[in-house]
Amino acid sequence: MTDSQDGSLSGNSGKSGRPRNRNRLFNTFDARMGAVEKRKGERAVEKKRNPGKGRKPAVGAVVCAVMFCVIAGSCGLAKEDMFCLGLPSAEWAEDMQDGNEAYEDGGLAAQNPKRQEGVLQEQDKDGQERRDQELRDSAEKVAENYFDIYEEASAQNVLMSLDVMERMVQRLGESGYAAVDSDNQVDMAGTDQVLEFCRQVSAGEEGSLTIVELSYLGGFTKYDMETADEKVNIVRSCWQFSEEGLENKSILRYQADFWEYTQEGYLIFEGSSFAQDYYLLSMSGTPLHTALRVLPLEERYRELNRRYVAPIGYGRNNLFLLDWSEDDYGEIDFYDLFDVFYGLKYNRYVPYTAGDTAGTGAVYEVPASEFETVLMTYLDIDSKTLRSKTKYISDSDCYEYRPRGFFDAECPEIPYPEVVDCRENGDGTLTLTVNAVYPERNLSKAYVHEVVIRPLADGGVQYVSNKSLFSEEEEGGWWHVARLTEEEWKRAYGED
Repeated sequence: MTDSQDGSLSGNSGKSGRPRNRNRLFNTFDARMGAVEKRKGERAVEKKRNPGKGRKPAVGAVVCAVMFCVIAGSCGLAKEDMFCLGLPSAEWAEDMQDGNEAYEDGGLAAQNPKRQEGVLQEQDKDGQERRDQELRDSAEKVAENYFDIYEEASAQNVLMSLDVMERMVQRLGESGYAAVDSDNQVDMAGTDQVLEFCRQVSAGEEGSLTIVELSYLGGFTKYDMETADEKVNIVRSCWQFSEEGLENKSILRYQADFWEYTQEGYLIFEGSSFAQDYYLLSMSGTPLHTALRVLPLEERYRELNRRYVAPIGYGRNNLFLLDWSEDDYGEIDFYDLFDVFYGLKYNRYVPYTAGDTAGTGAVYEVPASEFETVLMTYLDIDSKTLRSKTKYISDSDCYEYRPRGFFDAECPEIPYPEVVDCRENGDGTLTLTVNAVYPERNLSKAYVHEVVIRPLADGGVQYVSNKSLFSEEEEGGWWHVARLTEEEWKRAYGED
């Protein structure tokens, strides 16, 4: 392991610097539409050539397909829509038969050394049972240290509060553990242990470390790590309290392919765990990304983030992804902001929902008083400006509104914001510096921006401007999918 130029520690044997760029299929409207039409054509040609074709699909593939189809069907997705999302269909299950037979014959295991290790571990059942029992014993010791706090909070129905989480983390720290919450909202306990382990990894020394990640649902994930020769082996075990006691949900063993202690104070690591269905589908292991904040963060910054930035976030809106100001709102999507601000103002979802199935769209006329009230609560914007940037219908004094649907859905793997600095301005506004933390890309600073807010006397807030400062790619917010334009919407849903 070597010190990177920015002062962070990254492993030579893993990936240093920017991690691999994951393939984001169907991230644009044209790609999604093209995939649907291409799939329809391929299936039609195949059925003409082989009208009686059929074979018994693999059991594992069928189960996977049925589960996805049931879930997708309940959400109103048609078969071609499921393909575009990457969800399996019954036809897909048939195509998996040959691959499943190869797996059962040991072909895939022979191609993958880690699968061979798994086979050897299964043969050593006695040793495996002993190791699992040791994990259970150590997990029960962890649980004993804070179970009284958990039990009291559970009885009072305040288990998910930050105060309770902070008490549990501190208790584990007092008991000698390195501990943190699953959302990185509480300062880690036992940071010295983690920093020392990172030093050992960097120096190629032997060492061990246990980190306990507490869940807001009451359970915890325990990372037992060992290092030697700059390599880190990890045992990740998940535990949950139940009426029967402490229940094990999973145990995964893997070697870190990516390991870095970043300049922003995060420990980030990634590895792969191999499961039959996932391996058949992707020909790779299940990626496991973990990002744990090690260094403390000022409580004031955390509070500002919870109140003003995190509720907006980076999903299904571009408020924090573009440069704009009150003088020029640029390309802000006010329909997306209506969705977000409506929830903040009324503490419920927007009542204007998409069509019953993914292949149908819905169009609403939202009264101007409702639409403008929601947006003007959080933006200092006048009706004239707002109407010039949306579709206002003067005859009915309404705004035309089309909810997001299948064709402008976003990937759920998005960053989360973290305020890392704050400046007070002479006009009463605050300038917040925000890092976008992106665990799925092994980045503690994927994107940086400055948000200017205007706190109001009644406890409210107005968003004044946003400015992008840094991005790992040419354009910040590469995970974002823009809402369909009117032309794209008509192409997708075939309605005037």
